[in-house]
Parts: sequence; structure tokens; C-alpha cells
Amino acid sequence: MHGNEAPSPWVQRWAHLIGPGGSVLDVACGHGRHMRWLAAAGHRVTGVDRSPEAIASVETLGRAVQADIENGAWPFDGELFDAVVVTNYLWRPLMNTLLDSVAPGGVLIYETFAAGNESVGKPSRPDFLLQPGELLQVCEQLHVVAFEDGFCDQPARFIQRIAAVRKPTTPSALPLRHSLATTG
Repeated sequence: MHGNEAPSPWVQRWAHLIGPGGSVLDVACGHGRHMRWLAAAGHRVTGVDRSPEAIASVETLGRAVQADIENGAWPFDGELFDAVVVTNYLWRPLMNTLLDSVAPGGVLIYETFAAGNESVGKPSRPDFLLQPGELLQVCEQLHVVAFEDGFCDQPARFIQRIAAVRKPTTPSALPLRHSLATTG
């Protein structure tokens, strides 16, 4: 059943960057695998998708908004979220809007297909595949906590993913970095 799939391991790995009870926007939420998991973790979730069936399946989880975000107005104009989660979706004209929707101290958790995927399956059109390092460039104004660009084999796909935090109003609120061991 749609929506009962496990959340992305990338989203699970970096969700700790979302403050307790934080507001989360799941972009192109589909049937809500991430909304369901994040709501169960105590977050206030909002999902947006153009599919009426998808929105009907998530409306009990939190706020559910049916909107064609590629051809219509952005339904969250002026709203800020503690996290914006995007998986398996790319619409380049929306990238700045997504970044602008991340509150100070909030996190962008993004994972989607990358160049090379055309050699193993779909999507295969360049419009739907990130170019090498593209997410890093898009997020250059954010504090990048983690970035990966490469091949995953279960299922076979090329992906790019990033976890990046909008700089908070107080720099001490940035996530701590792990200390690297030194030898001497």
C-alpha cells in the first residue's frame, strides 16, 4: 500500500536536525511515507502534492495541500518551516522557493536522482536529473551538514542528497560537527 513504504534512510539519518515538535513541509509528498514517520516522531507535518488521491491519503496526518507547484502559485508564500523534506522530486524553478521556505536554524533534507541514472533506469531525462554537485551549488548559502553524490545499488540508481541548515540568527545554534581524531 502506498505510504507504508519505509522512509528514506537519508531522511531518517538527518531528521534529528529538526527541533522537537518542529514544522515540516514534505514536498511532492505522495502517499505520505515521510509525513507518517515524521508525524509519529512528534513533528507538525504539512504535505503538498498535485494528486488528489495522494492528498486524500495523508489528510489525517497533518495539513494536506493539493497544489500543482510546477504550474500554479506556491501555496505557502511567506511561510517558514523548521524542515523542508524533498525526495525523488526535482523542479529547478522551485529551488529558490524551497530554500526560502526553510526557517532560520531549519534544515533542508533533499534526495533525488542524479546524472548517470539514465544508464540504469528512469527517470532518464536530464530535466529530472541533478548535475554533478548541483545541490551543493544550490545550497551554497546554507550550512551543509552532509552531501553525497553517487550510485546506490538497492535499487540501482544514481542520486544526490544533502542535509543543510539555514544559518540561525545566533551562530552557536548550528549543529555541532564531530571532532576528527588527530595523530601526532
